[in-house]
Amino acid sequence: MHIILAPTNLGLRPLRPGHIPGTWRAPQALMAHRLAQRLQAVAVSTLAQPTYSPLAQPGTRIRNGQAIRSFNLQLAAEVAAVQARGDFPLVIGGDCSILLGALAGSRSSGPLSLVHIDGHSDFRHPGNYDPSQRLGAVAGMDLALATGRGEALLTEWPGVAGPLVPEQQIVQLGEREGRNADFAWPDINQTAIRRIDVFAANLMGKAEIVRHIEQMLAAQPEWRFWLHLDVDVLDQAIMPAVDSPGSPGIDRLWLENIVAQLLKNPLCCGMTVSVFDPELDPDGRYAALIVEMLEAMFRLR
Repeated sequence: MHIILAPTNLGLRPLRPGHIPGTWRAPQALMAHRLAQRLQAVAVSTLAQPTYSPLAQPGTRIRNGQAIRSFNLQLAAEVAAVQARGDFPLVIGGDCSILLGALAGSRSSGPLSLVHIDGHSDFRHPGNYDPSQRLGAVAGMDLALATGRGEALLTEWPGVAGPLVPEQQIVQLGEREGRNADFAWPDINQTAIRRIDVFAANLMGKAEIVRHIEQMLAAQPEWRFWLHLDVDVLDQAIMPAVDSPGSPGIDRLWLENIVAQLLKNPLCCGMTVSVFDPELDPDGRYAALIVEMLEAMFRLR
């Protein structure tokens, strides 16, 4: 395993005037809890922290859009280099805009499937909101962008023809708002993305969840797949140190087991972990929890 630290907050909205989202501190906080030693990583590399701005940038209606592209091109190069050496890249964010660079880097070695584990399906795109009215935030758009929906700035990547991942090769696990009357992106229901919301998941059980995911992966049995974990998929009673906590969530032990089962698959080519905010964790207890969970996931694999 090679850990890539991606200290970015570029994809998030400020929570209040003058606020700078704190997710960029997450890699440092997890490393302070001996992440590399506990996962027995062979190497660690760190990308430079990009500069956050709440203001619109020329040529894009996505907040920090130009900076997000630049940062993700760097991340893509690092992921591709790690994979070329035969190592497993574990990318520690940061907000979930890091998914784009991870996928772009992995696509240099062929097509991909995606397992997207997140308390939100992150499917905001110009088809379900008006960019002229407000700036887009990539942390709520990453899955849409990965399927080719949105500005070319973040849907078109060097050496990649078409979207980063075809929608029929995606499972989204953990959405908790999709049954609300005011659900922000109901058009995801008209896509080929396989969705297991938190309510269905909690009825199915962990073994059946894994079976559904493996069924999607089996549709392209020679494709590698990327695993994305946004820790807000946990109930806010367990993990409140995120920008958008909520309830219910996937059970912690179920989540450890599900991810461990996926990591056992030799076609799993990397993993992103995102959206933990150490500023919401003053005593470090939630950083310690995330490291414990990752250690369990990789120990069980």
